[in-house]
Amino acid sequence: MTPAARTQAAIELLDAIIAAAREGGAAADTLIARYFATRRYAGSKDRRAVRELVYAAIRSCGEAPASGRAAMCLLARADEQLAATFDGSAHGPAPLSTDEPVAVPGTVPGWIGEALERAGIGPDEWPALVERAPLDVRLRKDVGHAEVLAHWPDAQVIPGLPQGLRLPSGTDVASMAGAVEVQDAGSQAVSLAAAASAGMTVVDLCAGAGGKTLALGDAMGGEGRIVACDVDRARLSRLAPRAARAGLSIVETRLLNPNRELEALADLQRTADVVFVDAPCSGTGTWRRNPEARWRLTPDRLARLTATQAHVLEVAETLVRPGGALVYVVCSLLDEEGSNQVDAFLRGHAGWSAAPIDLPLGAALGNGHRLTPARDGTDGFFVARLLAPC
Repeated sequence: MTPAARTQAAIELLDAIIAAAREGGAAADTLIARYFATRRYAGSKDRRAVRELVYAAIRSCGEAPASGRAAMCLLARADEQLAATFDGSAHGPAPLSTDEPVAVPGTVPGWIGEALERAGIGPDEWPALVERAPLDVRLRKDVGHAEVLAHWPDAQVIPGLPQGLRLPSGTDVASMAGAVEVQDAGSQAVSLAAAASAGMTVVDLCAGAGGKTLALGDAMGGEGRIVACDVDRARLSRLAPRAARAGLSIVETRLLNPNRELEALADLQRTADVVFVDAPCSGTGTWRRNPEARWRLTPDRLARLTATQAHVLEVAETLVRPGGALVYVVCSLLDEEGSNQVDAFLRGHAGWSAAPIDLPLGAALGNGHRLTPARDGTDGFFVARLLAPC
């Protein structure tokens, strides 16, 4: 592909990504993969260059731009070489004009910026929310650092996380499948709030594909019981093979029906030592990986998510044994989904209390603990550990 053709491909992809964000369609990564699946002529360097253009444009626009061309025009204003690719060639974009629409630069949509400021996340921290994320992995407990560092000599130990390593971007982790799991340092840290140990009964209520489930199972040394649940069949189906590859036989999965979860959990009422709730959320803490997600979030969608979170907490409460713990996690920086949810839960459940959390990353916030990309170099999280009355 010529440089001009790469720019045109980025424009076409951005148009598809903008439309998907408005209509609830597929994520950017999926759309990019589909695009190149039908364009076999594009080599690996072409795909990489186009992808970098697309994500640079996404990260530069706080609000969804009017079009892919408007987003690329914004980048071209600051890059003469990119501007030169608007050459009107057969496979390139039409020449730039002085009066065409150009996307407005920004980091976050206005209404989300106001919510972040209410949560104490000021504009000085916003650029870190959309920076490119590092590649973090978690070593399985029985895998030695020496073995992995010999395989990846450029890996860096993550302070405070004895099983955490940060790898150079683009490292092929498939060669160490089973020995390591790709998991952000922040995700590893909040998993520690469960204080999972051998012999426990743990319910992972919103397990998804099981990244945190595997961390919990590893902390338990493969002894005890983990019941991993989700309402998404496709995501949950990926957990069993991952658990088998990691040598964890204590994990069982249960598919739940939305709003009828208790029907499938009747045998677990008041039995769990820990119920881990990685609740559905806005994902404002994960924009480094999915920057177009900030174009998808609306006040109405946030309201639906907070209602779901409150519902999931009510389900979780019924499963915790007397004196057991409910660990609530969201990969969000908004108080509506974090500290406000926990405060509301505590007001509505007499005898429950919030326990202090000592994590190697983040800082205390209200009745919980928060990690931020700017301060901690991780995805953003809020976590609280709530104790049931005895």
